[in-house]
Amino acid sequence: MVDTQTITDHERWAGVYKLLDRTSRIHPEFEPQEEIKEFIKTCKILVIGAGGLGCEILKNLALSGFGDIHVIDMDTIDVSNLNRQFLFRRADVGKPKAVTAAAFVNKRVQGVTVTPHYCKIQDKDEDFYQEFALIICGLDSIEARRWINATLVGMRDEDNPDTLKPLIDGGTEGFKGQARVILPGITSCYECSMDMLSKPTGFPLCTIANTPRLPEHCIEWASVLEWSNKHGDRKMDTDDPKDIQWLYETALARAKQYNIQGVTYSLTQGVVKNIIPAIAATNAIVAASCCNEALKIATTCAKNLDNYMMYSGNDSVYTYTFEHQRKDDCPVCSNSSTKLDFRGDKTLEEFMDYLKEKPDIQLKRPGFAVGGKPLYLQAPKQLEEALRPNLVKPLKELFSSGDEVTITDSTLPFSLQAVVTLT
Repeated sequence: MVDTQTITDHERWAGVYKLLDRTSRIHPEFEPQEEIKEFIKTCKILVIGAGGLGCEILKNLALSGFGDIHVIDMDTIDVSNLNRQFLFRRADVGKPKAVTAAAFVNKRVQGVTVTPHYCKIQDKDEDFYQEFALIICGLDSIEARRWINATLVGMRDEDNPDTLKPLIDGGTEGFKGQARVILPGITSCYECSMDMLSKPTGFPLCTIANTPRLPEHCIEWASVLEWSNKHGDRKMDTDDPKDIQWLYETALARAKQYNIQGVTYSLTQGVVKNIIPAIAATNAIVAASCCNEALKIATTCAKNLDNYMMYSGNDSVYTYTFEHQRKDDCPVCSNSSTKLDFRGDKTLEEFMDYLKEKPDIQLKRPGFAVGGKPLYLQAPKQLEEALRPNLVKPLKELFSSGDEVTITDSTLPFSLQAVVTLT
């Protein structure tokens, strides 16, 4: 007997099933199990990240029958990874995570082919992401999540179901975690939930420059102030052990000058990369949820997560699932402009700082233009210098109330269209 409610639920996901060319297979009673297994084996899936979550996800997918798995990661293995990233051994320290993880799974699980990509996700174009039936993220970077989310939303063509790439996103922070299913252009996207993120911890510049009291102050001084003094315009690479070692030694010397204890190499990494201590059990639980959703989408045999699951293991085992709604003014998945109110006598630089702090925007290096005319851009250097005087001008001198301002950020693949009302 076929459950009519199950059919109704699956009709809601018809776009996903058409993507996988399985719209006629709504219930497992209609399809032999061997055919389902064969489809899973040939279904091409991409895992982004081969760290704590990524290792768990790769293991789960391989043991679930997925036979064509790709993994992309730009990082190399550090000795601190070995306590939870179980696909790696001490002899692997210094090697690329993606390559090492793929080799381990290929050797351990027969019939599975894991293809590694040792690079940034930004190094791949849309043609690469179009190859996959679905994508699972096991990232520890908000910036990378925003990039892949915006890229997949931008790829979707409503007239071509094959361009719809389901994104399953997992994340952990200590004993807390989340898993969610994003159908680009249909459900809420990652950008819709930016205001749910915790604001990164920061320290006043005057404190770190003049009166440091904590080891974190010394590390921030080394990374924010001393780095530019010693290295000029060269950008710090927080994934380069040499750069981290320089920061550690510089921060340690300053800490000794002020009799501050506690500056360590691992703390230096944690401060400059905003690293939260990882819990192996949390990774396992969240990865299991992500892979469970991948199986549902690939087989169309059960109701998919709708669409956000939160997990907390602080006091016990607690989960809560709810439907996160799309934002009408989301800069990524909606077609409307964001509306902002700001005082017209405030400067462009103050407006920039506001956008960096605003929970649902959180830009890092924004640039501005009105009517195609640039007000301020971070690069190239000559243009930045030419437009720098605009930073100290009040907004009412730069544009009129109600004008649409194009806001860009070098870390994101989309521009924010904002109608700014000057108060």
